[in-house]
Amino acid sequence: MSAKYMHIGIPVTDKKENMTYNEDMKIWMTNPDDYDFKIEYLKFEEGTPFPSIMHKNPHVAYEVDDLEKYLEEADSVIVEPVNLSENIRIAFIIKDDTIIELYEEK
Repeated sequence: MSAKYMHIGIPVTDKKENMTYNEDMKIWMTNPDDYDFKIEYLKFEEGTPFPSIMHKNPHVAYEVDDLEKYLEEADSVIVEPVNLSENIRIAFIIKDDTIIELYEEK
């Protein structure tokens, strides 16, 4: 198994400059590549499919080579795998009291 750090996601209550809106996810977000420290700021809107634990707690995102293996080892899965495209899937888990985003590109 291999995991490569991508970014830290930090929830905020006010929109930040340069946030973009994702209508399907009902979330405002920044691009982590715009920040030296790879920060993704997130503002969740009412009706977002993301669980409330994510609205007030940061997450750490990793690109993984085998999403299924990491799901098996998770303490809990808080967002089941979602296909962002034909080749990209993400999921969110809790492992060791930490919210982790798993990003898999095939």
